[in-house]
Amino acid sequence: MAASASPHPSEVWIDARLAEFGQWLQRHGGMIRKVQWAVIAVYLVLVAVPAFLPLPDRSAHLWNDLTVFAQFCFWGIWWPFVLVSMVVVGRAWCGILCPEGALTEFASRWSLGRAVPRWITWGGWPFVAFAGTTVYGQMISVYGYPKPVLVVLGGSTTAAIVIGLLYGRNKRVWCRYLCPVNGVFAVLAKLAPISFQVDNAAWAASPKPRGESFNCAPLVPVKTMRGAGACHMCGRCSGYRGAVRLARRSPTHEIVNVAGSEPSLDQTVLILFGMMGLAVGAFQWSASPWFIDAKLMLATWLIEHGITWPLEATLPWFILTNYPEHNDVLSLLDGVLLLAYIAAAALILGLSLSALVALGTRALGAWSWDRFHHLTQTLIPLAGCGVFLGLSALTVTFLRGDGFVLPYVSEMRGALLVGTSLWSIWLAWRVSGLYGGTLRRAGATLAISAACGLSVTGWVLLFWIW
Repeated sequence: MAASASPHPSEVWIDARLAEFGQWLQRHGGMIRKVQWAVIAVYLVLVAVPAFLPLPDRSAHLWNDLTVFAQFCFWGIWWPFVLVSMVVVGRAWCGILCPEGALTEFASRWSLGRAVPRWITWGGWPFVAFAGTTVYGQMISVYGYPKPVLVVLGGSTTAAIVIGLLYGRNKRVWCRYLCPVNGVFAVLAKLAPISFQVDNAAWAASPKPRGESFNCAPLVPVKTMRGAGACHMCGRCSGYRGAVRLARRSPTHEIVNVAGSEPSLDQTVLILFGMMGLAVGAFQWSASPWFIDAKLMLATWLIEHGITWPLEATLPWFILTNYPEHNDVLSLLDGVLLLAYIAAAALILGLSLSALVALGTRALGAWSWDRFHHLTQTLIPLAGCGVFLGLSALTVTFLRGDGFVLPYVSEMRGALLVGTSLWSIWLAWRVSGLYGGTLRRAGATLAISAACGLSVTGWVLLFWIW
């Protein structure tokens, strides 16, 4: 358990309240299920109904149009602030509120009970699912129209239910392996200052209770759980064998003290190439002068050579944005360039960041892949901040469209980038101290600082220069 030798009375009080709340969650599972069904009802209405309504006109606002209201709920509130919740309270959203998680677990009550196949447990799914949904969402303008929302979110929910009906029993196989945001949530939850923690000594000393057990729906091996990445914070295991309780911890604890013993290539790829690479390209392309210059250059070349069909050809809306009544149509050339821009951002930034992390790894001594993965984990605060800023830009856009101008947006963005960069650099200093002396430690921290600077540059271009 994370506790000091002589805790302050206020810390003792907080620890007691947290433990009590964990027990409250354990005792009130029925109430939590009712809350989940309420969330599901609202979710289904917001996902499905706007897709069958006429597209909103210029007179539509948050308060008088369901489609606009739904867009704001999903992209202006839900996604950005669910990310924030991961850093504050871990994956409590997943265990208590998430409609997909609740539906896949509910469906698994009537599951065929098949064993989870190896292809589902492949470690690359967090990156592939995140990249696929992000890119496809950009292709069909999921942030701007209700039918793409139904395809992306509704399709994901349908897949979650199907997986629940096929595999496991009363489990969340979808959440554990295939959810498009599972990987992002798992890495951000490592920063949470509270988590369910296991006292291994108490577990070992306590005989297995007869007739007492719990169902860990996300398939977490609770006995050996050391971090918060996979835990859904549902509280079902709280108090088990007198060894599991909700408790405080340092926000640096898991990355510094746990991540090094659990090296993960999958998370490294997700952080460097996904959250810090692909996500930047996805949020940048529509505002990037580089995209416009490339399009003009290619369009000119095609016209000069008598090839005009790539500029004229369009695809159905569920493949590429096609709303002529709103003057919003992407040509085949637009689609190809969109994919190329996002792919280039993912590769260039991902490889550049990897090189800097590798430089830091080498600064600490002979090459070690485990150390490389551990150093990559120090970039999680900044990686999460970038994704949040990209999504929260939609929040600002929606509010401005309805006349609500938020003050000090640029200053807050700058403060977040600086603050999370310093957090990542501090983590790098702490982690580096586990592997080398002062000079080597300084060299590794400097390399991670350079990686932070490179990542921040992409957001500076988007928010302050373009």
